[in-house]
Amino acid sequence: MGKENKAIITEASSTKKVILKLAWPVIAEQFLATITHIVDMMMVGRLGAAAVTAIGLTMQPVFFTAAFASALSVGTTALVSRFIGSDNNKDAALVLQQSILMSILFSIVAAILFYFSAPYLLAFMGGDAEVIELGSSYLRIMTPGFVFMVLAFIVTAALRGAGETKIPMKVNIVVNLLNIILNYLLIFGNFGFPELGVNGAALATTISRSFGGIVLLALSFSNYSVLKMNFKNFFKIKLTLIKRILRVGVPTALEESVRRMAQLLFVRIIAALGTTAYAAHQIAINAESISYMPGFGIAVAATTIVGQNIGANNFSGAEKGSYEAWKIGSLIMGFMALIFLIFPEFLIKLYTDNPDIIAMGALNLRIIAFSQLQMGTHFIFAGALRGAGDTKAVFYSTALSSWVFRLFLGYLLVHRFGLGLAGGWLAMVVDWSVRGSYVLIRFKKGKWKNIEV
Repeated sequence: MGKENKAIITEASSTKKVILKLAWPVIAEQFLATITHIVDMMMVGRLGAAAVTAIGLTMQPVFFTAAFASALSVGTTALVSRFIGSDNNKDAALVLQQSILMSILFSIVAAILFYFSAPYLLAFMGGDAEVIELGSSYLRIMTPGFVFMVLAFIVTAALRGAGETKIPMKVNIVVNLLNIILNYLLIFGNFGFPELGVNGAALATTISRSFGGIVLLALSFSNYSVLKMNFKNFFKIKLTLIKRILRVGVPTALEESVRRMAQLLFVRIIAALGTTAYAAHQIAINAESISYMPGFGIAVAATTIVGQNIGANNFSGAEKGSYEAWKIGSLIMGFMALIFLIFPEFLIKLYTDNPDIIAMGALNLRIIAFSQLQMGTHFIFAGALRGAGDTKAVFYSTALSSWVFRLFLGYLLVHRFGLGLAGGWLAMVVDWSVRGSYVLIRFKKGKWKNIEV
């Protein structure tokens, strides 16, 4: 692998330059993905509140698949970055190979389960008859593409750990543009295509994401990839390597499971307020996601920097890079907070002209503005700890905060204290504040320097 992809921090190197070089392709990729998601939601929003609610509720159980996928991706990133830091490209490619094999097996099982349980999941989530019908069809159309969606997730994680963030960006630019075009054609039936409504949105997502997964897999066998795999012995299982991946990744799987279960129950709390309130919640979540782009991009940089510098036995570089990433992230997230405080109505009106949804959604954004710095702190130091393999600490922070503060406090504020939807978003502010504080303190203690992966 060329040195241009390395993320080693030295006295002579510009820490800020290394961070931005790693982060900007991720931010650009996330930006387009978020814009695509926003455009998708705008198009679906024209179909009515039931359509928005159906997709919002459907995606909650789907996100549960992220638990295992995240276990693989975090374990993959941590090991790949360490191997790259120690100039061991061969083992870095083997990590990717083993993760791909596990992802294929997992996603096939998940697809079968979701296909047959779709209506029951929607009923459990509190959807009415119309929402259950729309959501079940949406989920079943998406299941054939699960294999390629998870595969793309894993390959992207490996490439980021290697410091190669441009390849996933380029592929995902094409994927998201394809998604927007297919949405336009299939949701509304433009240019002679069938008008499929919610099903059109599902089909567009499935086709575009599957295309991305196939391209990334093909690139992983080519000279274009920094982690070139070999067809020979591709299906050979290496249990020792799988154990190392899972040792780092299992706490992340637990973290995702705990967080998603809390989020699923939190959605039920919000859904009990009615379709209009839930639509306002879903639209505000969608609009708020623009702040995730820079935070996530800087977090990816922190993960790669920490992993590669530990692999090179450069702990001071790992520490220096993480704190510099925090400074950059805080500036960006502070700017996003101002956007949510000053222009919330403008953002919500991009999705709907319903005055009740606009009023509730705008209030949500103003409330969540007060958590942007804490959210950025959590993103960046959780990323740094994951790069070091300290995934248990991130799990503890998420388990404590999401269940005690987002879920339990959210229930009290929404229903017991009668604050409605605003109460749920106040609980989210507390949740992010606790999580951000926890991972910052954990990183400062320095125990991550002694973790074996």
